[in-house]
Amino acid sequence: MHIILGGTGAVGSAVARALLKRKEPVTIVTRNAGHAADLREAGAVIAEASIRDVTALRKIFQSGSRAFLLSPPAAPATDTDAVELANVAAIIEALSASGLEKVVAASTYGAHRGQRCGDLTVLHAFEEKLRAQPIPAAINRGAYYMSNWIGMRERGKLTSFLPADLKIPMVAPNDVGEAAAQRLLSPVSDTGLRYVEGPCHYSPNDVATAFSTALGMPVEVETIPRHAWESTFRAFGFSNKAAVAYACMTAKVLDGEIETPDDPLHGSTSLHHYIRHHVASRLHHQTNAGTAATGRNGA
Repeated sequence: MHIILGGTGAVGSAVARALLKRKEPVTIVTRNAGHAADLREAGAVIAEASIRDVTALRKIFQSGSRAFLLSPPAAPATDTDAVELANVAAIIEALSASGLEKVVAASTYGAHRGQRCGDLTVLHAFEEKLRAQPIPAAINRGAYYMSNWIGMRERGKLTSFLPADLKIPMVAPNDVGEAAAQRLLSPVSDTGLRYVEGPCHYSPNDVATAFSTALGMPVEVETIPRHAWESTFRAFGFSNKAAVAYACMTAKVLDGEIETPDDPLHGSTSLHHYIRHHVASRLHHQTNAGTAATGRNGA
């Protein structure tokens, strides 16, 4: 049995679906079982628990042989680094006496030792704690998620904290999930770091073009200058501490401090395909919602 943390999120559900397609047994860990109805229908077992409930989480781990681990993103209105570090500590504690033979963890490009730099320092701490415990651990560092751009487009504009022409490695969540599933199924000896990115590097201009093509309307990049990063994050509803952390992550990208691995695993999902699929899915849901609201049944 494979235990999947964050199984109803974009990456966790992708891991689960990749395993279910291979007829592998899967248990989804979620705080709300109602969010996992589709995965239950696909054959997954659903375990409702908070990752902060160490006893409950350990019991779930004990029902499986391998586990996919991730630190769920904290709500931006909180002290995100503190919340996520507490999540990491709970996960590591739950691994003790779990009996798992292998774990696979999601991390990020640019993870490094330090404090108050969002995922870059939180996930590096996660990596270090995994290396210090006895269960063999495989770690996949993913590039910038294409899904991060979804909430940045509004009314013909794409908000970007990066220069419009700056190309960086990006990856679709489903490709991150597929890579994790492969390592869950590989030998116990397959441990250590690997890197996962998409077919090529993309810029915010490329993202805007992908949206423009999918929507059939112009979309232009609106670049936020560096001096306005923190205030813009706060305007989005981020706490002061979260704004500082996210600005730190952005600076690391802009200043070229994110490593570029020599031999990453390349997923097959292009940026244009990912955006086109997202737009089509959203329009489909809007159409269905409108049909339900007006009482039409297609007759």
